[in-house]
Amino acid sequence: MSDVSCPWCAIGLKSLEQALERVAPDVVAELHFQPFELNPDMGPEGQDIVEHITEKYGSSLEQQIQSREMIRQRGEAVGFSFDMARRGRIYNTFDAHRLLHWAETQGRQHALKLALLEAYFTHCEDPSSRELLVRVAGQVGLDTTEAQRILESGDYADEVRASEQFFQRAGIRSVPAIVINQRHLISGGQPPEVFERALREIAAQAD
Repeated sequence: MSDVSCPWCAIGLKSLEQALERVAPDVVAELHFQPFELNPDMGPEGQDIVEHITEKYGSSLEQQIQSREMIRQRGEAVGFSFDMARRGRIYNTFDAHRLLHWAETQGRQHALKLALLEAYFTHCEDPSSRELLVRVAGQVGLDTTEAQRILESGDYADEVRASEQFFQRAGIRSVPAIVINQRHLISGGQPPEVFERALREIAAQAD
């Protein structure tokens, strides 16, 4: 489970990708991204990110600056670029999750997920913008006409809500949350070494 407005989800994905490279070809995995909205009630205009973090977590500006720098460094370590200075707002991501659900049926979910994370955190674009979503869909090889049609309709809304509720009932309250073989849970944007060790241990148990 992850959200395209979650910096630790970007770090966790890049870390997991590196871990999978390290354990290949002994361990092979398929990645499936399940929806999780950090801010399901966020309005279409979004919210100033400093204001939002202050309201939600009670963090001071100084604490937020320190956190941003730590996130930037963690991202750099796994090859993901955060432009923390320009990212001024946080947005609703429900349409992004609808498009990601469709992308899985087209075999392009992983590519779209990474492209949306980069659009928001690296290029500081609005992931709630349907224009942006269609453009990014096209960049990863998806049909832009179909992407536009899906976004203008209610397609996959029920599926996304059902998936969100399923994992909430299962106790998932924060992301990233990585579930392996429907049994093993790893929480947080862990370093590649943590994912590598867990993957090797799980694979050994399965032998």
